[in-house]
Amino acid sequence: MDFDLSPKVAELSSRIAGFMKLHVYPNESAYYEYLDQGASRWVIPPIMEDLKEKARAAGLWNLFLPESEHGAGLTNLEYAPLAELMGRSPIASEVFNCAAPDSGNMEVLARYGSDAQKKAWLAPLLRGEIRSAFAMTEPDVASSDATNIRATIVRDGDEYLINGHKWWTSGAMDPRCRILIFMGKTDPEADRHSQQSMILVPMDTPGVQLVRPLTVYGYDDAPHGHAEMLFEDVRVPAANLLLGEGRGFEIAQGRLGPGRIHHCMRLIGMAERALQDLCRRAGERVAFGKPLSAQGVVREAIANSRIEIDQARLLTLKAADMMDKVGNKAARAEIAMIKVIAPSMALRVIDRAVQVHGGAGVSGDFGLAAAWAAARTLRLADGPDEVHRVSIAKLELARHAVH
Repeated sequence: MDFDLSPKVAELSSRIAGFMKLHVYPNESAYYEYLDQGASRWVIPPIMEDLKEKARAAGLWNLFLPESEHGAGLTNLEYAPLAELMGRSPIASEVFNCAAPDSGNMEVLARYGSDAQKKAWLAPLLRGEIRSAFAMTEPDVASSDATNIRATIVRDGDEYLINGHKWWTSGAMDPRCRILIFMGKTDPEADRHSQQSMILVPMDTPGVQLVRPLTVYGYDDAPHGHAEMLFEDVRVPAANLLLGEGRGFEIAQGRLGPGRIHHCMRLIGMAERALQDLCRRAGERVAFGKPLSAQGVVREAIANSRIEIDQARLLTLKAADMMDKVGNKAARAEIAMIKVIAPSMALRVIDRAVQVHGGAGVSGDFGLAAAWAAARTLRLADGPDEVHRVSIAKLELARHAVH
């Protein structure tokens, strides 16, 4: 594969980097300070909407969606370096309307939604007017195995009746969240991979209840948030079903392929920024008579971080290239591998940066503690490492005809 950026991607990369230097990085503090000023943290800092308008005016908008006319016409391989740049800031992906879970939900709607569903929900999501959430994980079962899902979606005339208990519904706490993609069982007697369906549930539907916001190592991730939710006798039109009954597992697999690689790309950007912070801190601090940057153990940490970041990037680019050329299913081993490697790599790099920062590294002043919490979460969010390792092993055994 060719690692050179195409002229189009090189130009976009330069523009994104410039935009972030001029607009995003200088406003990170203002964004978080606004959340701490009022009685509630579940509010939208005005600076975010201002930055979104600037990004859209600059043509840096909806850069994902490789299989759709709604995006920028980029392949997964072309999008990779752009997502990496966005990953360097915790607020950048939303600025460019490329943030999870909206990006995954938009891909679902673009790929599987009806014309009416696209008009009602995809169009405002693409415009950045609303946000969305994905309700799959449940507190009472191991949701890494989607066949365990207990929530029910029962046909009742021209409607579906929905009942279930969900949590880690990321984005549902956002006051702009208007629509959920809900996964539940329509036929518990069907083949185990044909029992599940996905359906669109507007947030204001009677019976949809926000129980509480969850925290990640103490972080509430406001105003985005991660909600625990109850769905009690929720009724939505039958036309809200996505693709058809029993197609939920298929949709989930289609959604999680691109979603996983987007997270990996952003994690590489997060690790790059942590390494940058590590190097700057090492150059500014003196211990035992010489700068930290002259200490052998710190240089070893820097060298290992560079090696590991580049290794993860190369495998991520390979996975993206395979997704473009042979499809997500054929690239499933590579997707699983980067899902294991990228967050683990980012955790190691961030941890080294924390160590070099000393006490400051575990404070909220430098963003490293929050970055570590976010990276640690991604060893679970798109499926546990153990599940991905099992998939990799099965494919490898099959390749060698070992049973």
